Amino acid sequence: MNQRRMKSFLFLVFIFSFSCATAQVQSGAYDLMLNALLSHSVPEVSAGQIQNMKNILLLDAREKDEYQVSHIAKATYVGYVDFDIKRLEHVRKDEKIIVYCSVGYRSEKIAEKLLKAGFTDVSNFYGGIFEWVNQSRPIVDATNEPTDNIHAYSKMWGIWLTKGSKVYEAK
Repeated sequence: MNQRRMKSFLFLVFIFSFSCATAQVQSGAYDLMLNALLSHSVPEVSAGQIQNMKNILLLDAREKDEYQVSHIAKATYVGYVDFDIKRLEHVRKDEKIIVYCSVGYRSEKIAEKLLKAGFTDVSNFYGGIFEWVNQSRPIVDATNEPTDNIHAYSKMWGIWLTKGSKVYEAK
């Protein structure tokens, strides 16, 4: 192979391996935004992978008002701004943990903190609760009743939420 073809080949291999290394979302535009936004510093999982997992601890790294509007069933609130590792003192360091937020940015930062604290099996939900809802997966409200309401964080971030009833302020 000549040098130009070799460079093209290596570039394609790099792009293919990079795209296979991260979890996927349904929208190509959303995927491009997430790939640019996230540092990919922790393992990532998709909505489909989470749906099929057993014995996981699902942590919600959004703010309390977002969590109260709706969250994934059985998720535990840990927050972002007020995150405190002490909330997880009862959790085994080798427990399977998936952290999520709206799109994956805040949860990636919390996952990094968990890994630094010695937790060994931590992943970030790529696409977050927005992707969960975009794939018509169920969410519950503060009383654990099914809901279509989803906190869209802000009008700017809400564009990535294509399903559900967008809420911007908790009632």
